[in-house]
Amino acid sequence: MSRARVPLRHSLVTRLLATSVLIVVAAIVATAWLAASTATRAISQEQGRSLTEDKGVYDLLLGYAATHSDWSGAPALIQARAAKLDRRITLMTPDRAIIADSGPGPSLAAARPSATVDPLNVDTALTGAADRIDTRAAGPFRVSAAQRAELGKVVADVLSCVRKTGAEGKVVELPSGRPSVAVSGFDPDQRAAGCVTQLTYSVTKGEVKPLRELGRLAGRCLGLSANYQLGVWPDFTTYVAKADVVSELETGVKAVAPVGNDGRTRGCLEKSRRIMLQPFVTPPALLFVTDPRTGADQTRFTLSRANTIRIVTVTGGVLLAAILVTVLVGHRLIRPLRALTDAADGQSPVPVAGHDEIGRLARALNDATERRDRAEGQRRAMVSDVAHELRTPLTNIRSWLEAAQDDLAPTDGQLLDLLHEEAVLLQHIIDDLSDLAAADAGTLRVHPEPTYVRDVLVQVTDSHRAPAHAAGVTLTMRIEGDPVLPADAVRLRQLVGNLVANGIRYTPRGGSVTVAASENTISVRDTGVGIAPENLPKIFDRFWRADESRSRATGGSGLGLAIARKLAEAHDGTLAVESVLGEGTVFTIRLPPGSASRPAAHSTAQGSP
Repeated sequence: MSRARVPLRHSLVTRLLATSVLIVVAAIVATAWLAASTATRAISQEQGRSLTEDKGVYDLLLGYAATHSDWSGAPALIQARAAKLDRRITLMTPDRAIIADSGPGPSLAAARPSATVDPLNVDTALTGAADRIDTRAAGPFRVSAAQRAELGKVVADVLSCVRKTGAEGKVVELPSGRPSVAVSGFDPDQRAAGCVTQLTYSVTKGEVKPLRELGRLAGRCLGLSANYQLGVWPDFTTYVAKADVVSELETGVKAVAPVGNDGRTRGCLEKSRRIMLQPFVTPPALLFVTDPRTGADQTRFTLSRANTIRIVTVTGGVLLAAILVTVLVGHRLIRPLRALTDAADGQSPVPVAGHDEIGRLARALNDATERRDRAEGQRRAMVSDVAHELRTPLTNIRSWLEAAQDDLAPTDGQLLDLLHEEAVLLQHIIDDLSDLAAADAGTLRVHPEPTYVRDVLVQVTDSHRAPAHAAGVTLTMRIEGDPVLPADAVRLRQLVGNLVANGIRYTPRGGSVTVAASENTISVRDTGVGIAPENLPKIFDRFWRADESRSRATGGSGLGLAIARKLAEAHDGTLAVESVLGEGTVFTIRLPPGSASRPAAHSTAQGSP
């Protein structure tokens, strides 16, 4: 066979070359971008446009937004900050309407904002805070002068308690305006910290209403009923005296309703807090910090002509080197691949030269060749077996018909019964082969639905009771409970029926066959002749019989167990076998568990002599 030449566009060398070129180009572009961005950052720092100043502007406006309900006082604040930094600071609404502008300059209608000032949705990358709601946004939780006076006696008691422990205490004011006590000094027994809890759990009358509203909103979001725990919503009393707002809110919710989902708890608390704080903070605004002359938010870096020529020269040299190396490596890789192609065309074993990818490919080709030869042998054997199985009933039918034509056999009811029996045997063979062909083609369809296993097993045992009685075998059924499995009832009867028929066929007179079921397992156990250990791997092969001298009439077609396994696999289940020679065999079917059941029933046992 002449070796066809691989088109250049499909060649491995071409693909490797294209990949290498793309990688080199990407590396060069990335390096150039990195150099330009680094230079830009350095120039920006030299001109005094540091990121720290931009963060300062953002934090300044964020603090204003958290403590005011509108932007009316922002222009004066922006003018003072812009003059200090020599920058243009502009504040716009989300639809680009100007709220405040420190001075004239180029239009910013299409510019990218430096940040969005929203105290209820803080940019944590700029602030470094963990909470997305600014702690300065106190809203209805802000403590008035009257409330601070109400807490004054408690603060005095706390300070006295702290000093008695030998530690020192200092009154600090939280963002909400509520007083707190910070403990300093040596406190080995944590007694001073215990003193502070007096203030933690002291709630003024003015704080009760917003705390209850916060608990109601959080509880509704978490799906708690209105009368949960005698009508008490989550308790947030500790929230008022803590700086770590989110942690305390989560503690309050979990103390009343442990939802088991920290993400959901945090989301509900943030949502509830935003609802309560919305009327007390400013609407979101776009912040622009730009150069007052160019309108740019950062200094741009432009390559000179000399730098451009230098980059193009280096790029060309790298590309040329990559092409040469790729061609050399590609030819080195092509040689063993061509050897593999020649071996595959000649249908001969492929020499395995190494343990790399090509060596693995060679082993895979050898395995594929071996499997192909084995499958071809099985196909030929199966064709021979099918021809043999079909020949026997057809020969019998033809012999009886020719005998009747020659008046050697009477054309009476007995002859018709014989012909009918042979036709039924022939039809069984065809049906079995049809099921196997459908399974091999992937068209063996099952329609699983909740199926009561007891009903299926009763039908199977009833239909096999007469053959069992004729063979002198006791057929028994045992079921634990009343399992319900997702299965095709017709196919499940066929599956269990094949196993029961097989058990009756190989069980001597006086023996027994037991059909049992529990949960998602069905088993068929017989006390027959058993199967030798060396034959167990073969019993699911088609047309295989433990006793080669058996005919279809005495040993079946050899297709029943193969069909049974295919039916189990079609249900996403398994079929396993265990056997002891001379003692018996048990086949076990395991199907996916069901989701429903009838009222529980006691274990039942039915039998027939």
